[in-house]
Amino acid sequence: MVSSLQSSAAFVLPRYRSNTSPQASTCSAAMPRTKHGLGLVAISYVALDYLRYVSPSWHARLQPALWVVLALSAAVRAPFYSHWQLEIRSAIPFLASMLFMLAAFLWEALSVRFVTAVLGLDWHKSSPPLPDTGQWFLLFLNEKLPRVVVHLLRADIIGLHHYLMLFVMLAFSVVFNSVKAPGLGHAARYMFTMAIGRLLRAITFASTIIPSVRPWCAAVRFSVPYYPHPWAQKFYIPYASDSDAIHKLIRADMPYATVGEYPSEYRPNWGRMSFLIDILRPTISDGGSWYKLLKRASGGCNDLLYSGHMLVAVLTAMAWMEAYGGWTSILMWFLVLHSAQREIRERHHYTVDCVVAIYVGIILWRMTGFIWSSKDASRTKRLNKLDEVQNRLIHAAKDSDIDEIRELLKEVEMAGHERKASQWVIWLFAVITIIFSLFVVLLAFILTNDG
Repeated sequence: MVSSLQSSAAFVLPRYRSNTSPQASTCSAAMPRTKHGLGLVAISYVALDYLRYVSPSWHARLQPALWVVLALSAAVRAPFYSHWQLEIRSAIPFLASMLFMLAAFLWEALSVRFVTAVLGLDWHKSSPPLPDTGQWFLLFLNEKLPRVVVHLLRADIIGLHHYLMLFVMLAFSVVFNSVKAPGLGHAARYMFTMAIGRLLRAITFASTIIPSVRPWCAAVRFSVPYYPHPWAQKFYIPYASDSDAIHKLIRADMPYATVGEYPSEYRPNWGRMSFLIDILRPTISDGGSWYKLLKRASGGCNDLLYSGHMLVAVLTAMAWMEAYGGWTSILMWFLVLHSAQREIRERHHYTVDCVVAIYVGIILWRMTGFIWSSKDASRTKRLNKLDEVQNRLIHAAKDSDIDEIRELLKEVEMAGHERKASQWVIWLFAVITIIFSLFVVLLAFILTNDG
């Protein structure tokens, strides 16, 4: 009977231990994938969009045509997509991740406005940028490298909206079987990781206020008072430059200096949201709504450690590397490095902001594999179930209980299967998902098109 068990196990185990078994469950989405087209489409998109600098007229014709072709291709392919069951299971994590990401963006917008407004415009104008050896190195290379290389390094090849669209392409490519399903699971991981990264970023740059690489930025982009907030008047300004005052403050460990004369703060009637007044520091020109004030929020004019643009770039490159691989992923990392040196070269960020963003993005992506992974989860479930029933299989074999062996093997087989929804639910979900996804893609493209 032990030989019967061994023969049964010889039949079962290869099915669970092989990544490419043709008999693997449909839910595993582990069938061989086609990887020859997605990379070319992605690079073509970036190259075509660069035509806006080379030939604006051709860019105006070809870019809309490309998006129409891609959208129609996905819509035509969607009815033949075989993993809608997996997408249904990923819908709740997807929506939860989206809400979490939006909440993180709201917190980040509040933090950006706070660190910009709390010290006033006079501080921004008078505070010189910090010394940055990365900037020095790029200026040195400008003197030594051939002009064509320098022009290539300066070229606006890829921006924020490109990275977002490249990830959208990656997620949508599940309908062409280019990456492992579910696409919504992939997007949920991307947004969840983005939200964690944005929260950590907001906590980091709000902890210590660093002067901008562009001292004129705040006066051009923000309408905030020119004088510091009362908190800064009491706890920072008296001790900002006087070394004796700093020594005395360290010894006393209490604020002791007399606060100077400053204009009073403008305090509109925001009702229950009045607690935001000290954070946002509105002016009369901002109007009477905190919501309208936040709607006009954009990138800050302090140095925001670490770079949000680079975080998006790194997460996109990590997603491509894990889900797709190949030469496109290598090229994606070259584009990430090109973006990093442009952030430093154009004085959008210090070098430290880009360096930290790269390793934070890599670490965060590695930590969120529980949401979506390129590994076959159903195969792991079957192997775990097989380990769980191993002793019972041995006892059944010793007792010559063929029926028990068959039942146990059936349990192992079913461990990788999921309950299936009815066909009309799948079709309704498919239609809603396609329409919603295309709407979100279009909205994201419009809102991020200016970088």
